[in-house]
Amino acid sequence: MPSSKPRYSPVEYWRLANAALPLLPQLLPRWLPDGRRIGAEWVARNPTRDDSTLGSFKFNLRTGRWADFATGDKGGDAISLIAYIRGISQYEAAQILADDLETQS
Repeated sequence: MPSSKPRYSPVEYWRLANAALPLLPQLLPRWLPDGRRIGAEWVARNPTRDDSTLGSFKFNLRTGRWADFATGDKGGDAISLIAYIRGISQYEAAQILADDLETQS
C-alpha cells in the first residue's frame, strides 16, 4: 500500500544560503539587532547565552560563516545561524530565511 504522506521536494540549502549572501547586511540587523558592521563582519552579542560585550560572536558577510569564539559554536551559512539562535531545525530555519528573502524583494 502506498504511503499517504505528502512528498516534498528536497530543500537545496546551498542555493538558499547563496541567495541570501547579498542581502545579509539588511537581514542580520533583524536577527542580531544589537550588533554592528565592522568591515566584512557583523559583530554582535550571542543571544543564546549571557553575552555582555561585542566581539566574540561574528558573522562574515562575504562567506556566511559565523562563530562564537567564546564557546566554539560555529556554522557555515545564514540557515545554520537562524537555526542556532532560534533553537530550531535547519529545515525550519530555511523556511524563515526564504520568507525573509521574499520580503526583501
